[in-house]
Amino acid sequence: MQSQLTSEQRNASPSTLHSSQMEAGRQRQGRLWSNLKEVCDLLHIPAAVSMNTEELLFQHVQFKTGQRVHTIGQAFDTLYIVNSGFLKTVLIDEFGNEQVLSFPMKGDMLGVDGIHTRHYASEAVALSDCDLILVPFKKLTALGRVHAELENLMYGVMSRELVREQAMIGMLGALSAEARVARFLISLAERFAAMGYSSKLFNLRMTRHEIGSYLGLTLETVSRTLSAFNEIGLITVDQRTIGIKDPEALKTLRRLPPSRSRAKQNAKLKAEADSAGDGQVLATA
Repeated sequence: MQSQLTSEQRNASPSTLHSSQMEAGRQRQGRLWSNLKEVCDLLHIPAAVSMNTEELLFQHVQFKTGQRVHTIGQAFDTLYIVNSGFLKTVLIDEFGNEQVLSFPMKGDMLGVDGIHTRHYASEAVALSDCDLILVPFKKLTALGRVHAELENLMYGVMSRELVREQAMIGMLGALSAEARVARFLISLAERFAAMGYSSKLFNLRMTRHEIGSYLGLTLETVSRTLSAFNEIGLITVDQRTIGIKDPEALKTLRRLPPSRSRAKQNAKLKAEADSAGDGQVLATA
């Protein structure tokens, strides 16, 4: 794990470092540390009423684009909560091939797969500059023994991540390639909306190859499908910028019509648009 610490912080004793970071965090209004209530708000769970949530502090660590948060087989000791930025979690086979498992973003928890064996089973990589909150697992379990309410809430967060993964597995087995890409775009749009961003226009932080790995598709299939969606007016595509034009159609899409049918449909839509334009000209003449 590579954190952004100053040389003074690296050379300081643990007690001095803890004290100075707490002070710095307070001076910067929580940029370096968050209390338990803020962590619970980020996870969209209620704060445990039986606890003094202002006294429990959790450190923030920053990662640059491309940095690894944890690697496969690394000893597990920490859960990570995304405060800002975008990441990917991957499995890597003996030949070095990646299988993308998820694209964590704000409010998601990482590292849960390390609890069972006490070693991380996947690798987490920053797709953009990220700010993560560290939750030491020993600290969490100690709190859970005293405050059962907090333990149940954290189990709920872990269960939520598992349900999301199961939904993805079900989608891969049941939907066509086009439908997978459509549902992926809608899922992203909904996640952006939940974070307070636009659900109609957003940038893809992941490459088309990474999307394909996540959806069980080739890069060519993802690119071809996005182009087809753009062609029939479901979305707009400008490199990594995606505009959602018809979310309802994307939610219900099963398969794309054949290319010839799409060409006829586009010609019809163009003719209708031209006709409407002519009518407006005549009306104003």
